Amino acid sequence: MKTQILPIDEHSLGLAKDIIIKGGLVGFPTETVYGLGANALNDGAVKLIYATKGRPSDNPLIVHVHRDYDLSQLVTDIPDYAVLLAKAFLPGPLTMVYRSRGAVCPTVSCGLDTLAIRVPSHEGAQRFLKYVNLPIAAPSANISKHVSPVTAQHVFDDLDGKIELILDGGKCSGGIESTVLDCTGPVPCVLRSGLVTRDMVAQVAGECDEYHMVEGERVRSPGMKYKHYSPRCRTALFAFDDRFKALEEYKWLTARGERAYIMCDDEVARDMGDAKILSLGGDENAVAANLYDRLREGERIADIIIAVAPKKQDGVMVGVMNRLTKACG
Repeated sequence: MKTQILPIDEHSLGLAKDIIIKGGLVGFPTETVYGLGANALNDGAVKLIYATKGRPSDNPLIVHVHRDYDLSQLVTDIPDYAVLLAKAFLPGPLTMVYRSRGAVCPTVSCGLDTLAIRVPSHEGAQRFLKYVNLPIAAPSANISKHVSPVTAQHVFDDLDGKIELILDGGKCSGGIESTVLDCTGPVPCVLRSGLVTRDMVAQVAGECDEYHMVEGERVRSPGMKYKHYSPRCRTALFAFDDRFKALEEYKWLTARGERAYIMCDDEVARDMGDAKILSLGGDENAVAANLYDRLREGERIADIIIAVAPKKQDGVMVGVMNRLTKACG
């Protein structure tokens, strides 16, 4: 199979719709990461996502829809706070979990009675979703456990020869996956942290819980259980307070002739002297936007990435640290 990367226009959208209707897979951009999309109503197509990625069969998928899609076709019992949250944050990097109407195939939710819905804000994603006008099940468009893709080239690097088409919408601006919010209870509950923070949700909904998974419990959302986001090189992770230990590790490794790089934000970089740096940028949004790109860059040029956590740990950094720990910890 030949994999094409095409700009998003009438020709590529027509091709994408044809592939989706026939039960195939399409790589497409969102504001967070690139997704690997299939028709959520087609069980064979959804199973193809799992086979193509090598994704564990108990790890549920998120369904993506355009901004005008009637959610009542897919879910029931939308609470008042969810309506308020949708007005505040959608389209955007927020996934909300509702009771499923059972319209999509059961493989999407791995047999759960809930369904995760997302309305991405990326213009290219909206054009694609509107053009096909179907609920699109989509995890990140990479081999399972590898670093999530934030460019069309990243998707190609992982899935060349495995899918027909990648819609090129440029580099993703958000950089980490969407916040996943359980909206099936009286109070919203964060299942996976992201760019829409717990405090942001609470400001709109009045309150917001945060879920902590219990060992052995069934997965309720993507990103909760398995090792993810890992580059194909060795990694080490140091806390901010241990940044000088990270520098000593870097010096020891480079003295042995290894290609070591320190991945950190600008504040940490100022203490790293002339060490080779994979720069994450200066603020939490820059760090989120650059994390996966730097991990992918690092695996190409380094034997080992020495990651140093930022000093700031709240807000968007909760989601960043979740990914950083799973990638390098």
